[in-house]
Amino acid sequence: MASRTIDLKAIVGLGNPGAQYSETRHNAGFWFVEGVARDCSASFSVQTKFKGEVTDCHLSGDKVWCLKPNTFMNLSGQSVRALTQFYKIQPQQMLVAHDEIDLPPGTIKLKFGGGHGGHNGLRDIISHLGTKDFYRLRIGVGHPGNKEQVPDYVLRRAPKTEQEAIEDCIWRAQRIVPLLGEGDLEKAMHELHSR
Repeated sequence: MASRTIDLKAIVGLGNPGAQYSETRHNAGFWFVEGVARDCSASFSVQTKFKGEVTDCHLSGDKVWCLKPNTFMNLSGQSVRALTQFYKIQPQQMLVAHDEIDLPPGTIKLKFGGGHGGHNGLRDIISHLGTKDFYRLRIGVGHPGNKEQVPDYVLRRAPKTEQEAIEDCIWRAQRIVPLLGEGDLEKAMHELHSR
């Protein structure tokens, strides 16, 4: 990217609704956006028109919407499109946090654009928005070693040491959100990726 700034208007965390999924690897995106909301002393409320739970945070004086789709992972795009259309948010003004099996637990990467990598939540968002051009926060949860095992793997809870590594990298990512709110993408990426 030529420009290393970001005009952040929305943070979307991907996951599945319901208590049976709340502690599974696939909900890492929910954990991140919940942490961001906590840091802003904000609380989520169900908004049926957005098919999800929504709150807003003020970062550097600007309002940033936080969204947890209630549609289940493979229909996440419905919720994302509803929110972004209503508030006239461009895809490049959005950060989508999601679990990433191609990164080990404790690894986290911020990137712009790219494919869905087989992730059903990203696949549906790309389909509904008609573009891949949004930011992604890729939260490493590890790979089971066999692609046939992936669906069961992401819908299970991680062992304690892996869970602690995932939570630690999410905490580090929460620390860079104010930098993203200031538009300083360069510094945010440096802080996140240099550990």
